Amino acid sequence: MRSKIVLFMLLSVLVLAACGQTKLEGNMTLLNQDREEITFPEEKPTLFFFITTYT
Repeated sequence: MRSKIVLFMLLSVLVLAACGQTKLEGNMTLLNQDREEITFPEEKPTLFFFITTYT
């Protein structure tokens, strides 16, 4: 039973990934902790991390 659920989840992720866009349209701009805009380049693949803290 558990293996069927895992297989279903993996197939769902595969289908959803195949339906996505192949290239970004426009710039991707985020705000950093100092409220400065950061723009990611479109030419190269970019990896970024979100780090959150709760106090």
